[in-house]
Order: sequence, then C-alpha cells, then structure tokens
Amino acid sequence: MMSYILICFVSFAASALTFFSGFGLGTLLLPVFVLFFPPGIAVAMTAVVHLFNNIGKAVLVGRYADWTVALRFGVPAVAAAFFGALALARFTELSPWLTYEIGGREFEVTPLKTVIAVLMVIFALVEVLPGFGRMSFDRKMLPLGGILSGFFGGLSGHQGALRSAFLLKCGLSKEGFIATGVVIACVVDVMRIMVYGSRFSRDLMEADMRILGAAVVFALLGAVMGRRLLKKVTMRAVQVTVGVLLCLVAIGLGAGLI
Repeated sequence: MMSYILICFVSFAASALTFFSGFGLGTLLLPVFVLFFPPGIAVAMTAVVHLFNNIGKAVLVGRYADWTVALRFGVPAVAAAFFGALALARFTELSPWLTYEIGGREFEVTPLKTVIAVLMVIFALVEVLPGFGRMSFDRKMLPLGGILSGFFGGLSGHQGALRSAFLLKCGLSKEGFIATGVVIACVVDVMRIMVYGSRFSRDLMEADMRILGAAVVFALLGAVMGRRLLKKVTMRAVQVTVGVLLCLVAIGLGAGLI
C-alpha cells in the first residue's frame, strides 16, 4: 500500500510541478520506483509513465510544436536513445562489484546501480543549480543536443534537462518550447521502451502492472493540473529539497543499500 501511495503522489505532484519546465518528472519519479523495483525495471517503468504523461501534454499543447526544431533535435535523439537503452541492458548483465552484509542482510554494489546513482546526482545538481536556468546553446548545436539528451534518456531516463537547455535559444514561444520538447520526448520514450521491452520483457511482466497503471493515471491528472493552475510558480525551495533527497537516494543506491 505504501508503494502505491508514494508512487501515485510523486507521479501527480511531479507531473504538475514540472509541466512548464520541460523536465523533472523522470528525475523525481525514478528514485521512487528504485525503492521498490530493480534499477533496470525502475527505469523502464518510469519511461512508461513518462511517455503517457508526454502524450497527455501533447494533446494539451502539441499544436504549438515547431516541427523543424523537433526534427533537427529529435532524429539524432531517437538514434542515440537506442544506444543508451542498449547500454542500460548491457549494464544489467554485469556482475556485482561488491557484496557485503549488514545485520544479516546481503547488499550488492552493481555497475548499473553505480551508473544510475552517479547520473541521478549529476542531474539533480543540474536541476537545482541557479546557473542552469540561464544555460543555453546555439541553434546550430541542436543535433549535438539531440545526441546527448537521447543517449542519457535511453540510459537512465534523464533527457529533459539537456533538451531544455538546447531548445532555449530556438526563438520558441512558451507554448512552442513546451510542445516541441514534448514531441521530442515522446519519440525518445517510444524508442527506449521498445528496447527495454525486448530486453526486460520477463521482468516487466512480473512487475506490478497495477501500480504502473495507477502512476500513469496520476501523472496524467498532474499534467492537467499543471496546465490549468500552475502557469507560473516559484519552486526554488522545493527544487533544493528534492535535489538533496535525490542525492541521498543515489548514495543509498550506489552503496547497494537500495
């Protein structure tokens, strides 16, 4: 029951609070799934929620998308997401680096847990650093941005922060910025879920599909709430708090405690 409450709450709140930022849902939701599922499955389940959330956003604002920008960024992103997802699958096959016991319980430090933990810390810091909101790249860098965002999206689901930074200087309106990012995120999510499904199909079938369905529903409700009520909100204190918590979860994951 606790897993349902926590995952549904975070799905709803993160979806609503991150509607306009273009990133954050996966960053907030992945650590919660990691608490209850193996890291590889947690990434895959987060991707499913992320995809349906972005489909919901596309219904709300998709008509504002700039398709020229979406193609220049999205095509390299999809290709890179394929290789990032393959890298995730490869990491799941590697043997633990360290096994130890505490209080009679055995814990493992695996390459996959370490990689995801490091990425969680990096992207948590990126999202709370004051300077990140002012970071942007020239329009000609869009294909490179697609490659970087897509690869990390496939590997751990952390695609939005980099994508937003590269889209900032494209001369898009607020609605265009959100919609273009949503379109790109959707195609990246489809690609990585296809790879995850082929690699983790048995584990995914054994996972609790009811909790995944509930997370999708609450994320969609959060998107609607974000669209209607949270047009402009100051989230600095929340960002810092979440960043600290993400780092703590990452430390536990990297140490094999989670």
